[in-house]
Amino acid sequence: MSLKPEEVRFDERGLVPAIVQDALTREVLTLAYMNEESLRRTLAEGETWFWSRSRSELWHKGATSGNTQRVVDVSLDCDADAVVVFVEPRGPACHTGAVSCFHKEVEGLQTKTASERSEAGAEMFESKTFDAASEIGVVLGELYSVVASRRREMPEGSYTTYLFREGLNKILKKVGEESAETIIAAKDGDMEALTRESADLVYHLVVLLVERGLTLEAVGRELARRRGGKRDE
Repeated sequence: MSLKPEEVRFDERGLVPAIVQDALTREVLTLAYMNEESLRRTLAEGETWFWSRSRSELWHKGATSGNTQRVVDVSLDCDADAVVVFVEPRGPACHTGAVSCFHKEVEGLQTKTASERSEAGAEMFESKTFDAASEIGVVLGELYSVVASRRREMPEGSYTTYLFREGLNKILKKVGEESAETIIAAKDGDMEALTRESADLVYHLVVLLVERGLTLEAVGRELARRRGGKRDE
């Protein structure tokens, strides 16, 4: 995090809006405000600190609830008057218990909630096996099972449900978009972006496999066949 507080253009109240996003799914979690001190603490401590306009005091996200946010990166917009804080959330961002504060639909608009817009969807990681220590095969198997259950049950408020309802063409479009974004991240040499985009691509590819009824076992057999030197040229 190379951002320096002196680079930020704070408003007449000494505040700057801070958009907090999940570093992995890119879901917008909340909008809060920082003053110079809370920004400095955020950068120094690696967890989010904000300024409460209603209480006129600093507050540390998760200090009482335990739902802290580990800071991955902080970016400044082109006018230097707003920041985006990419985090790894340790629990819900909203005081209501919702993953994101932006979980209400606007009446009359044909739009999706923040969770439905999430690139990978929070459901990617609801299984306890989705952690850094998991073997990739276990993670993929769990992901496939979650996506398949979404296909069967079609729960409301799920991004995966949204994709299945939109149909094959939408899913194919997302696979194409994520492929392009992965290529761009690789070309730019941005390893954090490449990790995020690769995860998005794998997730959408699994959605496609489930939609077309192709199992991971079938893909695994083909990979094993190729490993055995029997690939047709």
